[in-house]
Amino acid sequence: MIEQVALAFEHKDYQTAAKLLKQLQKESPENPWVQYYLGCLHEVSEKRQDAEKIYRQLLRDTTNSKIVSLAGQSLRRLQEIEQEERQRAISQATAQPNNTELGVLVLEPLTTEMKTEASRKFAQIMQLDPYTARLILPSRGWKLYRTGQIGELKFYGEQLKQAGIPCFWATIAEIQQIQVYQVKYFQESTPQATIVCCNEANQLGSLTFDWSEVTAKVVGLLPIFEQVVDVDARRKLERKTQIQDYAQFCDLHLLGRRCILRIDDNGYEFQQGLEIIPQDSQNTIRIHWNSLSSWIDQQLPQVKIWSSGIRTAINILHTSREIRECCTPN
Repeated sequence: MIEQVALAFEHKDYQTAAKLLKQLQKESPENPWVQYYLGCLHEVSEKRQDAEKIYRQLLRDTTNSKIVSLAGQSLRRLQEIEQEERQRAISQATAQPNNTELGVLVLEPLTTEMKTEASRKFAQIMQLDPYTARLILPSRGWKLYRTGQIGELKFYGEQLKQAGIPCFWATIAEIQQIQVYQVKYFQESTPQATIVCCNEANQLGSLTFDWSEVTAKVVGLLPIFEQVVDVDARRKLERKTQIQDYAQFCDLHLLGRRCILRIDDNGYEFQQGLEIIPQDSQNTIRIHWNSLSSWIDQQLPQVKIWSSGIRTAINILHTSREIRECCTPN
């Protein structure tokens, strides 16, 4: 009966092939030829994932060299079809002029429990092996994964989101529009907050906003690196870079204004503006910073806080550096 199935496929009589295979599945479901032609039937029925699963199982389990060869050819054929469709979809996605802008695709963190299934889907979408895919998916903080035309990044991003893998994409132009203001001190807190700050050109000014405009808060530590002289294992002097201290920082995100208010313990002028620090407190930066942080928390009780210590800070630095490199013209 297998010969009849092969003949039906040769004549593209898939209806007859389906009837014969249904009977053969009942009689000898483990027969590798039955499995192979079942995969072929899935393939012509546009059920490519089912077909791929069968072909891979045959490559793994069967010892019949003829079937192994046919299953390998079928897998390559499926991959070529998928690649052609992918390229066609990407070409369509980047056809519009506004979809050719340079952008970034950023992966958001996944829990360890989610990673196993997510890495399999990520590998399939991005055409990677599962091991590499698992290494790429972040567990803490955002990860800049890819740069390129925003239309292509959106194409991949939508597929990843459908697969339950959190991510987002943005054009470099959109990122460059985000203003970062270095907060010197708070001048007022009610009914609106007013800060004295410097822009990226180090120009001093002030900004007034409602506390309700703050959509997120990022807190963490930034390492301070310095060149030091140390003694190596052979008791010889050597110069190397080491972390000497950590700077506390707090970013307030004003999404509606597309800006970030950056506060850090070295740049904030605790003796200026509002009297947030008790006058009888000890004159240490740590105590001043803790008091300021507690005061900000009181103003923003419902705002989401992003924080996972030094790892988050280093990840933010790494991502920011890569994005800046993307923004820098050759």
